[in-house]
Amino acid sequence: MDADDGVGPEAPRVDYAGWGERFFEQAVTLERVLAGVNVLGGRPIELGPLGVGPGRLAKVHATGTIGEATGHRVGVSPMTFDVTLPASLSFVLDLTMDKQRFDAEVEVPLRLTAHAHADLSIFVDVTPPRADAVVVRLKAQGLRASLTQAAAGVDGELRRFIAKYVAREVDKPHIAAARVIDVAAAIERSADHVVPR
Repeated sequence: MDADDGVGPEAPRVDYAGWGERFFEQAVTLERVLAGVNVLGGRPIELGPLGVGPGRLAKVHATGTIGEATGHRVGVSPMTFDVTLPASLSFVLDLTMDKQRFDAEVEVPLRLTAHAHADLSIFVDVTPPRADAVVVRLKAQGLRASLTQAAAGVDGELRRFIAKYVAREVDKPHIAAARVIDVAAAIERSADHVVPR
C-alpha cells in the first residue's frame, strides 16, 4: 500500500477480490518464500560411492553443504518465483589405481508457486529440478584430474544425483511445513489487535 493511500477510513475502498489480491501479494513476499527454502541452508550433502564412466568402474564420493537461496518474482497470477539454491562440494574420483580430487560449485534452479487454500493458508509448491538444468562448475585439482574429468562423466552424474537429492529434501515433512503461510493462525494470534478502532 502506498504511503499516500492513507489508513483506516481514509484509505481508498476496494472490492473483496481486489483486497484479497493485495493481501496475497503482501503475504507472499520473496523473503518469506526464500525463508521456506533456506531451511535447507547449511545441510550436508553426501554422495556415493557412485559408479561413473565406462563400465562404471570408477567411483565418486562427494561431500558438501547447501548454501543460501536467492531468487526473484517472475509472475503474479499465480504468484511465482525463480529461485537458485547453491551448493559447494568436494569429491574424490577413485580409479582403483589412482585417486583424483575435484571441487564443484553447484546451482539448482527451482520454480516456486504460491497457492491459496480454502483453510486460509498459502502453500508454496516447488517444481522439482531437472538434472539437465542443474549447473555444475568443476574445478579439477591438477592436470591429471582435468584429463580424467571428461572420461568419467563426473559432472553429469553430479547433476542427476543433486536433482534427485533436492527433490527428495523439499518434500520432507519439516521442509513442506516451512513452505506454509498459515494466515488463519496468524489472524487468530493477533485477534486482540484486529478489532474495529
